[in-house]
Amino acid sequence: MEKIFSKVDTKKLLHIITRKEDITSGRNDIVPEDNFIQCSVLNLENNKTFKPHKHIWKERTKNVIAQESWIVIQGSVKCILYDIDDTIIAEPILKPGDASFTLEGGHNYLILEDNTLVYEYKTGPYEGQSFDKTFID
Repeated sequence: MEKIFSKVDTKKLLHIITRKEDITSGRNDIVPEDNFIQCSVLNLENNKTFKPHKHIWKERTKNVIAQESWIVIQGSVKCILYDIDDTIIAEPILKPGDASFTLEGGHNYLILEDNTLVYEYKTGPYEGQSFDKTFID
């Protein structure tokens, strides 16, 4: 797993890249628990099960930011990851099974192969582009 911190504010975690080959057995939390988007990778054995459950509604009192993840299913994607001052800080390439997480800072993606398939996850609710993002020149 690669954690990419801001060069402007060196304690601020902006992006995380996780690779399929880095997955170990059991549960591995990828995104720190104080973020809006959460992700863990589970490498489980046959017949493993969990106690049935449902999730509850919670009232949120903090300001929120849209955080985003891309998980490559097929093909490859070049991530262009930006610092909080809009400078490029990393350009990793994702292959099948790899994932990117943008917690803060900007990003762009360049698709490197035809028929690339990606799952995209974002924190919601989505209230339209003008409430969700600003563009980097």
